Amino acid sequence: MKKKMLVILFGFFALGFAVLIVRLFILQVLDGPFYAQRAARQQLATVRISANRGSILDRNGKPLAQSATVWDVTVSPSYIKTDAERNKTADALSRILAIDRQTLYNKINQRISYVVVAKRIEKPTQELVADYIRENNIGYIGLVEDSKRYYPYGNFAGQVLGFTGTDDQGLAGVEAQYNSVLKGTSGKLVTAKNAHGTDMPYNYSAYEPPTDGDNVVLTIDEVVQHALENNLQQAVADNNVTNRVAAIAMNVNTGEILGMATEPGFDPNDPYTIADPAAQKTLAGLSGDALGQATANARQAQWRNKAITEPYEPGSVFKTITAASAIDAGVVKATDLFSDPGSIKVAGTTFHDWKAGGSGTVTFLQGFEQSINVVFIQVGQRLGVANFYKYLSNFGLTTKTGIDLPGEALSITIPEKRYGPVELASASFGQSNKFTPVEMITAIAAVSNGGKLVQPHIVKEITDPSGKVIKTFGTTVKKQVMTPEASKEMDRILQLEVTEGSGKNAYVAGYRIGGKTGTAQKLDVADSTARIASFCGVAPCDDPQVAVLLLMDEPHNTTSNYGGVIAAPVVGTIFSQILPYLGVQPQYTPEELAKVEVQAPNAVGRKAADAAQQFTAAGLNVQMVGGGDTVTAQMPAAGEMVPKGGSVVLYTGGAQPASTAVVPNLIGQTPEQVNAAMAAAHLNVNFTGLAQDATGETAYAQSQPVGAQVPPGTVVEVRFRDSTVKDDVIPSQ
Repeated sequence: MKKKMLVILFGFFALGFAVLIVRLFILQVLDGPFYAQRAARQQLATVRISANRGSILDRNGKPLAQSATVWDVTVSPSYIKTDAERNKTADALSRILAIDRQTLYNKINQRISYVVVAKRIEKPTQELVADYIRENNIGYIGLVEDSKRYYPYGNFAGQVLGFTGTDDQGLAGVEAQYNSVLKGTSGKLVTAKNAHGTDMPYNYSAYEPPTDGDNVVLTIDEVVQHALENNLQQAVADNNVTNRVAAIAMNVNTGEILGMATEPGFDPNDPYTIADPAAQKTLAGLSGDALGQATANARQAQWRNKAITEPYEPGSVFKTITAASAIDAGVVKATDLFSDPGSIKVAGTTFHDWKAGGSGTVTFLQGFEQSINVVFIQVGQRLGVANFYKYLSNFGLTTKTGIDLPGEALSITIPEKRYGPVELASASFGQSNKFTPVEMITAIAAVSNGGKLVQPHIVKEITDPSGKVIKTFGTTVKKQVMTPEASKEMDRILQLEVTEGSGKNAYVAGYRIGGKTGTAQKLDVADSTARIASFCGVAPCDDPQVAVLLLMDEPHNTTSNYGGVIAAPVVGTIFSQILPYLGVQPQYTPEELAKVEVQAPNAVGRKAADAAQQFTAAGLNVQMVGGGDTVTAQMPAAGEMVPKGGSVVLYTGGAQPASTAVVPNLIGQTPEQVNAAMAAAHLNVNFTGLAQDATGETAYAQSQPVGAQVPPGTVVEVRFRDSTVKDDVIPSQ
């Protein structure tokens, strides 16, 4: 019996041992990898080390977006030994970090190994935390490096650059389009933890360094971009534009975008703040759900790049494409005659010109210069639907351009099979089809550059963190859309549009500006008076290099809302600012040369008679004040630019200049009236915007405010425009 019991016990023991062996085999062999990973997770702590996001630079290397080091503040609560120490830590960190003490205390009053109590603090705050750690010999507070995105120019090119989120991922613009290039690869720090959940000695850690992102160099030029934005901001204010303005400056030969702006813009450093004063005013009157929805809509609107996302009816600017197509196809010449009775009936629909009664018999060139709809309807009929649509497609106006920015919209065009006589008539003068601004400027670039449709692009090259170029983006010619000869003829016609036609307000002395004005009725809104005023210019027409397209969506100017009146002069001003900067040398006619500015010589200390002779030889008028022989003072001062024919006052003996002169109100005056008023005020004037055969121009802006007190002889720039030009798209009746 005893022996039997021993056998039974031994059997149970053997069975139990066998079960244990099997269990150990399962745990160590079959499930070993699972438990090894689980143990590793319990014993190892991994801290992500952020990579520095690459910079976005302008074409000349100026930083437009860059990352700077910031720090996360971490605490190891399980390492804090006493409640007193925990309270002291909460007091100190909440004060330094300017965060709620109770919230911070709750975070560190846990039996956990690691908690982030503040993210992305900047250098001054980091130094305060570091000082506290050092002064109190604390090992459970840490500072982990991270990076934060900065945009040095603030409210600048926001819709182009875009912005990043809290996770440093690009959310819009170039930041989103080239996120994979910019973001880099994060590193990590892996450390072993002991039974208390705190870090073990250094030799139990592993470090994988981050790989910083590459840099994106844009085709954008900071100077050109600022010129666009500054002039667009003024245009919004001057013309009370309610649905934003947009402009693009493009190298017509390479497709490089030199500037692209939408105003009002926003600051990518603070993209969620509504920057538009009008939108702010609207939001101020809302509350609750209405405020939340309106705020979300306003944010989406200010982030949207109008130049690529919003198709619009170009109006008479599109006549450039109709003209180029017809000239290239050989169905029209500049000297061809057309009848313009003021209206034309097509398949039962009557279309009108802006000029009641029409212009009679005109050449095609005159029809272009005067923006006559009736002429262009007849040109469209000569082309026919098949030819018209072929050129529409060849100029890239039925597909996206493929510009390297997110959100490009597709044009909204009538399908070829739906074109009838009425559709062809309205499309020929710029109504019924909608194109994005980037599509229009790309097409007009092809008209002027010898007939090549080039790929518009915003990025010039990619460089690694050391600045070495690793990828370049050159010129891509998609197709030859018209002959070089037809293109050259169009350049001549575009220039005549500015010197003699409705584009005269874009004139810039010394530069052969060409272009086309446009005023389109918005057919898809309830307000029948809503217009889009635009102008697309090319310069210089004898060697096309740069195109500038500008549009104002729903302007409310009390004088005129025609593109030739309010958009053309803005483009002219932009050209006057960027062409000299881009190295395009002016070529003055003798008439223009007689009006250019000269630098005032230094006459102080010289004999009055000699100084007067020098100023006269420079084309300046001299007024002598005082009875001495030696010049003791002069106005304007030496080195200032004075227009030829302007006045310089030389003081001799004991005579001294008057302390100030008062700037008069010049708005609405003719050049002759301005000249007289400025002479009476002892001030000089620089006339801009006056065509060579200036007639009908009046002042619409002046560089010094009315009533400003300035030194006598100060040069005040006065801008002129002809408010009588018209280029309207008249709806059919």
